[in-house]
Amino acid sequence: MTAPIAGIRAGDGRRRFIAPLRGQVEAGCFRHPVFDGYGDYLDLLTAARWPDIETLNARMPASGPHFVRQDATLLADGLHYEARIAQGRIATRPENWHDLFNAMVWMRHLALKHALNQQQCRHIARMGTSERSPAQQALTQFDEAGVIVQVRDPVLLDLWDRHDWVALFHANAGRWRNGGIAVAAVAGHALMEQMLMPGRLLVGKCLVVQGDPADCVARVVEAISAGAALATPAELRPLPLAGIPGWHAGQSEAFYAQADYFRPLREGRVYPQPL
Repeated sequence: MTAPIAGIRAGDGRRRFIAPLRGQVEAGCFRHPVFDGYGDYLDLLTAARWPDIETLNARMPASGPHFVRQDATLLADGLHYEARIAQGRIATRPENWHDLFNAMVWMRHLALKHALNQQQCRHIARMGTSERSPAQQALTQFDEAGVIVQVRDPVLLDLWDRHDWVALFHANAGRWRNGGIAVAAVAGHALMEQMLMPGRLLVGKCLVVQGDPADCVARVVEAISAGAALATPAELRPLPLAGIPGWHAGQSEAFYAQADYFRPLREGRVYPQPL
């Protein structure tokens, strides 16, 4: 998407992230867990040359929309970005990391991206394009910075909801390794773009699935499609991704005490029940 990045804090937190040039990116950065689940598409990131539109379309599932080059001629149609997708065309800027990662999420999680687009279009039809509803803001935040997290142990969910980061990440590091809590899918293409510069302290915007469902992503797709999720940005639990055991170097107890990153719970903030 071409919307502003949402749900990401890093460094000074005030300047929009500018991605490095393709030749400046070390291939090793794509081994970060943010890219788990995208192994079939990493060649699009590591090849010497940018993939063209035809290459991207060749990797898209047959039931999906197709990518089209975003240029002045395309934009002259005056359509909203989401409305154009509903017609089967995803505006894609050439040689652009953000849009390439967006394309990869479309390839990997087609049903999820369709559900987000359908809900965006529903709200646009109701409100027009001059205003954005809380639901549209939530949909965009999840599209840009979304993470789906599976939680089997309700005690861990309680720690998360209280922003007890030391207990959630440090004291219960083993639970992240044995499946008590786990990242089921990274859906936010802006998060992937930020990982082009390793070491950044990123924050995911999360939907949580509790228990042991057969397919966490399918549960989220169902909820979004039914309008039962992402009615407001307040539904999204923030997750400091650098706190997940193994996702960042130097995860000492002192690291988790950085209140400017591992932020305390705001007074009155209450998260919804997981899916």
